[in-house]
Parts: sequence; C-alpha cells; structure tokens
Amino acid sequence: MSSRIYQFKIELLEITPPIWRRILVPEKYSFWDLHVAIQDAMGWQDYHLHNFRIKKNAFLDAVSIGIPDNEGFADAEPQLTGWETPISDYFDEVGMQADYEYDFGDDWQHKITFEAILEKEKGVKYPRCIDGARACPPEDCGGSYGYESLLEIITNPKHKEHKGMLSWLGGKFDPEKFNPAAVKFDNPKQRFKLAFQDGL
Repeated sequence: MSSRIYQFKIELLEITPPIWRRILVPEKYSFWDLHVAIQDAMGWQDYHLHNFRIKKNAFLDAVSIGIPDNEGFADAEPQLTGWETPISDYFDEVGMQADYEYDFGDDWQHKITFEAILEKEKGVKYPRCIDGARACPPEDCGGSYGYESLLEIITNPKHKEHKGMLSWLGGKFDPEKFNPAAVKFDNPKQRFKLAFQDGL
C-alpha cells in the first residue's frame, strides 16, 4: 500500500481577493475521493454535480471525469467514472493542473495544482487541510457575480435587501473567515452511499 501523499492547491476562480485551499490526500485516492475532499476543504455542501477536466500530457485532449451520464444523451461529452479512476493515473508529474467545476448552474470554476509528493507522516490522519484563505461562498448564491452582489448587500445596512439577505445567510457571514484546522473531512465511501443509495 502506498505511503505517499499528494499536495494540491485549490483556487476558486473569478473571485477577488482569492479564495483557496491547500490539501493533502492519499496517493491511492480516486477522483471521487478527491472531489469529496475538495468539497469539504472549500466548504461546499455537495448539493450539485461536478466535473474534472485534465490533460495527461500536452499532446492529448483533456478528459472529463465525474459522474457518468446514464441517460445517454447524444451530445453529452464522454466521461470517465470518478470513483473508478485513480488520481495517480493522471496526476503523475508535480506542477500539473486540472479544472474542477462545481454546480453547473452557478458554474463555480476551480483550478487544481498538483504541488508536491510527500511521504505519509506517522500518526497523521489524511486527508487534511493545511492552509487557505477566505470563506467559501454560500451555496446557490448565483455564481461569482451573485456572490459579489451578496457581499455588497450585506456590507450596506441601508440596502433594501440587507435584512433579508442576512436572514437567508443565517444571521451572519464573514467572507474573510477561514481556519484550516476547523475543516472536517467525510469518508468518501460514506458520501458515495449517501449520494447513490438507490444504486447506479
């Protein structure tokens, strides 16, 4: 069994100042496992579909990895099954990058950078989040433009939607708050059972 650990930086695009995370995951992980780790580290709730796009090398087209389309739509892009595809099959060189899309409606685009291969530390539990900045946007807030509007509203007590937006957010939201030590990771196998309890 591999004792190696992969270090990734996850950056949410089209948001300024940047929202990002640095995570460590086992080399044996599948793309489904990596998806779950990204969701937990970022602060997403995994309510929506996702997709990875990655090139194995500069001479090949990017492949799509995620949840396969069982409906068989003719115009759907062929997709590898995330839980059957090891991350080590594609992330085989430090410096490689991939795209990760979450929520095809709000269209949250992330850049994934493969930063390092490390040896597993004795007594350390993986995955883990070791660094990052700023809070994750709330689910279903309308993508990057909707999030920008949300921030304008909650920072202006005179805005007509201020009270309603704060209520929707549960009373408060600090866009600068993030503590990597507070990140809790789910077991990807349990998340799979929860997502696909009726079977595939």
